[in-house]
Amino acid sequence: MSQDAVYLRLRNRYFVNPNSKVLLGEIAQIIAPEQHEKALKRLFIYQINKEDEHLVVIDSMHIIKKLTEHFPQLHIESIGSPQIIVEIIPSSTKKKPHAIAVAFVWIILFVGSGLAIMNFHHDVSMEEVHKRIYYLITGIHKKDPLILQIPYSLGIGLGMILFFNHVFKKKINEEPSPLEVEMFLYQQNLDQYVVLNENEQNRKKKQ
Repeated sequence: MSQDAVYLRLRNRYFVNPNSKVLLGEIAQIIAPEQHEKALKRLFIYQINKEDEHLVVIDSMHIIKKLTEHFPQLHIESIGSPQIIVEIIPSSTKKKPHAIAVAFVWIILFVGSGLAIMNFHHDVSMEEVHKRIYYLITGIHKKDPLILQIPYSLGIGLGMILFFNHVFKKKINEEPSPLEVEMFLYQQNLDQYVVLNENEQNRKKKQ
């Protein structure tokens, strides 16, 4: 590495409180000569103000401009993503959700998922399938083959636990669940949309 070279890698996302100052060391990984490293990390990049709503996109070109103004002797190399999304977290979001609201959402999800499972089984005539399987195994026609239906019902619950890889807040293993992967892909698409559609007002602020 050249003695006067500085390498920057912007983080994907950074969370701040309203009216905070964004410093370079908070939003980027820095490799720099030891005598400049502390000053670089403390370099002021952006001031969060009341006009910023929820997300602020900071471009690497804005950061490089700041660096060249304060450290003209350094050679700046930007690596990785050319933008970082700064998300403003209002102080009100730190409050715990109300127990009644949590219970209401839980009931809706429980009833909705239960209805979805029952409608699926009705559409595919699962009851008739169980009766047919019981007859093929035992040769006896039975209206309610509970010996098949009970283990099948328990198996659905166990399958959901294995599928989502969670027992309440505890993960079964380190692999991400399909839901976590989908949420990750959704967040990536959302971040890309925010970056590509950065409004003109934010651009003017960072010039």
